[in-house]
Amino acid sequence: MNLSRSEFVTVNGIRLHVRRWGAEDAPVLFMLHGWMDVAASFQFVVDALGGDWQVIAPDMRGFGLSDWPAAQQGGGGYWFHDYVADLDALLDHYAPQGEVNLVGHSLGANVVCFYAGVRPERVRRVVDLEGFGLPAAVPAQAPGRVRDWLDEMRKPPQLRPYATLADVAARLTKTNPRLLPARARFLAQHWSKPVTGEKGEGGYMLLGDPAHKMVNPVLYRLEEIMAVWACVSAKVLHVEATNSETLARIAGKVPIDVFKKRFEAFPDWRERLIEDAGHMVHHDQPEAVARLIEAFCAG
Repeated sequence: MNLSRSEFVTVNGIRLHVRRWGAEDAPVLFMLHGWMDVAASFQFVVDALGGDWQVIAPDMRGFGLSDWPAAQQGGGGYWFHDYVADLDALLDHYAPQGEVNLVGHSLGANVVCFYAGVRPERVRRVVDLEGFGLPAAVPAQAPGRVRDWLDEMRKPPQLRPYATLADVAARLTKTNPRLLPARARFLAQHWSKPVTGEKGEGGYMLLGDPAHKMVNPVLYRLEEIMAVWACVSAKVLHVEATNSETLARIAGKVPIDVFKKRFEAFPDWRERLIEDAGHMVHHDQPEAVARLIEAFCAG
């Protein structure tokens, strides 16, 4: 296993935890994890990389060992554009000049694709792992969405504790039955932290601010997102699991081929499918993902 080293970088007033693998003079891959995940999630892909790469991956705000500003400020949720601003600041810190290679999974994929459209001069390649955006919203959804958000502000969501690390690993494998037991045990150590209850009992809590579960009062405006994607000058590689359960859920009643027309907004976009994998494609088939990343970003 390639060991990572931890750093803490303060950007936009919060402290972010960053994992780094590889030599500091090697070509860089910046990686952003998905929702309710952590940077260590990329360990298996890093181990499968055949070339000499430096991988830099933050725990995004509200996740892992990074600050949880919503929790510290008494709630309110998280905003997509803050993730974009954090990425911008991290790139200024680690790669202030030139173009960069960006890899993102799920939420992280949406962030890097969006960033590549607002800072096209800073991005060389984008690898989008199972990033689809969200269902297109309509204005009529606005009153109910804000009402739901106000209700959750009164009673914020909570995460339940787990008795042991084995229970955390079991939770991971329940969500993703393809996850190998050894990988589940590794992830459980980085996905949770030990806690002590009011009565002195032990346990483990997931390293994700439960405020992430709050409904967002701002509607997903697909037309605006596509307008940003249209400004991407980098080549974009979309990596998707065959029969992706997440794609099917997000698309809903919209036929998949119709839903994916949104990707036509990218000027230079291509797709690769990976067999025997689900949404956590980087856990299920890290070797295949690593091969695609290297071939695409080294070219």
